[in-house]
This record gives sequence, structure tokens and C-alpha cells, in this order.
Amino acid sequence: MDENIKIAISCDHAGKELSNYIIKKLNKKFLFTNMNPPSGKSVDYPDYAHEVCNSINKGNVEYGILVCGSGIGMSMAANRHKNIRAARVHDQNSVIMTRKHNDANVLCLGERMIDKDKAVELVKLFLETEFEGGRHQKRINKIELD
Repeated sequence: MDENIKIAISCDHAGKELSNYIIKKLNKKFLFTNMNPPSGKSVDYPDYAHEVCNSINKGNVEYGILVCGSGIGMSMAANRHKNIRAARVHDQNSVIMTRKHNDANVLCLGERMIDKDKAVELVKLFLETEFEGGRHQKRINKIELD
């Protein structure tokens, strides 16, 4: 994958530390648009998931990284958007499969669920794994409902 790819990253208050850590560790390799909330206050995760997904759908960025306490709420909110395929992952295999077979464009992580360095490796793997296309594309086409 092109290292100049644009990625929006955001979080809620429970994912702020991990989100900032990911940016710090990978900002020399990838171009992040930091959409994190201001520090020091509780925020609602759907607001930040929607902001990232809207940025993808407007063509401002190609991928999104969303972090909350578990990763579950962010993935639920993100998947409400047309053209968004968000996946909450926990290991290398789930990252590889969601990129190769599902063409996921949003990665969701739980700060309370995963080691920070492992999360960084999963983000890197997500951004470097290509969609296989072929037989998988027809399945992707069936995800969107009118």
C-alpha cells in the first residue's frame, strides 16, 4: 500500500492514549489526520466515528482508525455509514482477513482490550495489506442495502 495514503484517526475519551500512541509510532510512515477530541472531557464515541466516516465518504482520506474502550461501539457506529466496512480486530489473522476478504476501510481497536505495541503492529498490518478482489468483490457488493 502507498505510504502516502491518508488516514483519519479518532477516539473517544477511553481511547485517547492509544490513539495518540499510534500516531506517535506511525506518523513517519503514514499520513494521519488527527480527529481526536480535546483532552480532559468525556465525549460520545458516535460523534467521532461519524466524523471519520464522513471524511472517508467525502474522499478526504482513504482509511480510518477508531479507538474507544472496547472498539465495539466505534465499529457499530461506523458501520451505519454507506461505503464503510469497519472491523474490530484483536490479532494479525483478523486484520489480514478483513483487508483481504472484506476490503475493510476502518479499523477499530479497544484501548482497554489490547497492548499498545500490538495495536500499532495491527494498524501497520491493516494499512499494508491489500484487498484480494476477485470472488470477494461480489460479496462486498452485497453488503450495502438500498
